[in-house]
Amino acid sequence: MSFRFLLLVLGIWALAGCQLSMANGQSPMGNGQSPMATGQPAMANGQSPMGNGQSPMGSPQSPTPFPPPPSSTPPPTTAPTPTPTPTLTPTLTPTPTAVPACAQRVPDDNLLTLVTHTYGLSRDYAPADLVNINDFLPYRVTQGYPLQLRQVALAPLVEMINDMEAAGLHPLVLSGYRSYSAQAIAWTKWNESHPDSAAIVSARPGHSEHQLGTAVDFGSPELPEIVGEEGIEFHTYFYRTSEGKWLRENAHRYGFTLSYPREAFEITGFYYEPWHFRYVGIELATELYESGLSFIEWKLAQGEVPCIP
Repeated sequence: MSFRFLLLVLGIWALAGCQLSMANGQSPMGNGQSPMATGQPAMANGQSPMGNGQSPMGSPQSPTPFPPPPSSTPPPTTAPTPTPTPTLTPTLTPTPTAVPACAQRVPDDNLLTLVTHTYGLSRDYAPADLVNINDFLPYRVTQGYPLQLRQVALAPLVEMINDMEAAGLHPLVLSGYRSYSAQAIAWTKWNESHPDSAAIVSARPGHSEHQLGTAVDFGSPELPEIVGEEGIEFHTYFYRTSEGKWLRENAHRYGFTLSYPREAFEITGFYYEPWHFRYVGIELATELYESGLSFIEWKLAQGEVPCIP
């Protein structure tokens, strides 16, 4: 066999093998790869490596069905039944009540009437239930002063005095009810002797809690020695006396509250008066004692606007 004939036979054999491989979807290289690119899937089903359903020869093929990818959209849920909007009943605006003029507002012996430098009482006001303290307390307590107090505060005062004496103390009651005209005399006296400080140690007529008939000024036989002045009755050093200390810690148990504490000067407008207590009832007096509020501060916080004479 000549060499040329041998090459012809080998060429025919190679051409037949290539066609057979192409018919079976195999690469003519025999390594299972597509002639298009290494790493592409085999075209055993006649698909194009591009996934377009075409064979490499351009013949249309039926792509093998794949399950659809999972959807990121959640499945529809049943819409909730809408809650019906309630029908609102219109609120009627109350008709404002006319506030009478200050001249027509007469104090009704309310225990919580506010009296300050700003808010005062008329010259005609006097409590309806005044009684004489001297008829219920001994001379050693009243020092012979003709004193009056409202009936509502009398029994608590007598009980408190008795308990103080039982504790070995010697309380004095120096002031009770003071009328408008009596306060005018006291104001004139202070204003003449201490014109620069009269407004913080005494009240103008109509602006004293004593006119309410529920305020009491207490004294102590220890005060003259503590102050170093014989016969003195009122001094801030009253808080250092045995009676002053006892009252500060116990008066609220009987319904009395300290009207002008040291720390409340900017609110009350009056200088510290450790001897001046006012009856407001046990419940409120206890609340004020525990909170540290003065009555005036507490009253103004209630939002009520008293008359300004």
